[in-house]
Amino acid sequence: PPRMDLCHVPPAREKGWYLALMAPNLKGPNYAWLDPSRLYCHPQGLQDCVGDLLQPFQGDPIDMVAGIDAMGFILGAAAAAVLRKGFLAIRKAGHLCVQTLAQPYTDYSGREKVMEVRTDAISPG
Repeated sequence: PPRMDLCHVPPAREKGWYLALMAPNLKGPNYAWLDPSRLYCHPQGLQDCVGDLLQPFQGDPIDMVAGIDAMGFILGAAAAAVLRKGFLAIRKAGHLCVQTLAQPYTDYSGREKVMEVRTDAISPG
């Protein structure tokens, strides 16, 4: 298969131009609707995406960025790096080997699941 073009950047980078980098799901209903991995490989696309995600929060006091397992780790860690803040991974239950706080939820398919965060990284307020 041909290699993806990671150098092409459109001359007019309108907000959200990078969304076209995401590929449609070809593997069936057990996978996400769009695959963002190509966007993550594109240097300018990833930078513009993170910039657009952070834009509404300009000037807000941010202590830490949190991202939900597993796709949220990528954009969350990138956002934390841009902001020079720490990153808190919100993990599926049983994946952290430290003391955790757990929160049950229902996923997009209606299944009951539990997410966890480490207790030593957060505090009230």
